[in-house]
Amino acid sequence: MSDRLSTLPGVMDPVEIDGTGQRDGHDGHGGQVGNGAHTGTGDHGANGDGIAAGRKPLALSASRAADFTRCPLLYRLRAVDRIPEPRTRAQVLGTVVHSVLEDLYGLEQEERAPERAAQLVPLAVERFYAEDSGREVVPLSGRAEFESDVAGLVAALYGVEDPQRFSPASCEQYLLTSTSAGTPLHGFLDRVDVAPTGEVRVVDYKTGKPPHPRFRDQAMFQMRFYSLMYQRIHGVLPAQLKLIYLKNGSWLTLTPDLASMVETEASLDRLWSQIEEAGESGDFRPRTSRLCDWCDHQALCPAFGGTPPEYPGWPGTRVVPAGTPNLLTGE
Repeated sequence: MSDRLSTLPGVMDPVEIDGTGQRDGHDGHGGQVGNGAHTGTGDHGANGDGIAAGRKPLALSASRAADFTRCPLLYRLRAVDRIPEPRTRAQVLGTVVHSVLEDLYGLEQEERAPERAAQLVPLAVERFYAEDSGREVVPLSGRAEFESDVAGLVAALYGVEDPQRFSPASCEQYLLTSTSAGTPLHGFLDRVDVAPTGEVRVVDYKTGKPPHPRFRDQAMFQMRFYSLMYQRIHGVLPAQLKLIYLKNGSWLTLTPDLASMVETEASLDRLWSQIEEAGESGDFRPRTSRLCDWCDHQALCPAFGGTPPEYPGWPGTRVVPAGTPNLLTGE
């Protein structure tokens, strides 16, 4: 970590890879653009190009990119068919924890003491039970245990950084941009910090366990995706990407560079080209792995004797205005 980067508030020590010493449906689940967003084109009607009528065109999120890489059929069922999946307790827990942390950073800096954070927890849990449809996942009978779990994860943040030392530039910021080649990208950034000297840090909270070391590249792919979006919109390459694992108070950091961003952009362009090709042909083939054991769609998967629903057609690619200049050429 550079000396200049140490001016970023909340940096605990110069650990580059593993903060132990020895990061949900954030993206809109299906990857479709939310209601009321300007698409750059009208909804595509039925035509000879395999574009489905009356459905919003798609953009690529980090989660859906991971889905297609893992199993093209999984991507189709989630992004194109939009087959509902049962919510899990872990997903609901993550949603409420993110809500508490957003509330916390909405307070004045001096008000963000651990005791005040603890007071925000029951308020967020109450909102969840009043407004959310996930009560069947976390019934009222389990509220006390659920609230305790939320409180523990929120408290763990204070072992990683001190929220009273800085104020983020933004929380839960939605980004929409495209690569130089036109691949549409979107997603939410949990938090963006900007140092007094101008360096940018992108932070993502995870409420699950940190990945095994051999899977760290998969975890950091999401952060490189976010870094590229930020650079395309703001023209500034983040100085640090940080994943905070609240379950055990550890973290991973990555310092992106131009070369890694160029490769990330190229890999996303290749991936989106494959998705578009599959979308236009309807040929989303299953790819089996150990992760199939946890898939909600085995009944629709040919690899498990199932039959996918009739293909609804490709919704089309969202057209997004060009972002900042090309990473390589500056044009």
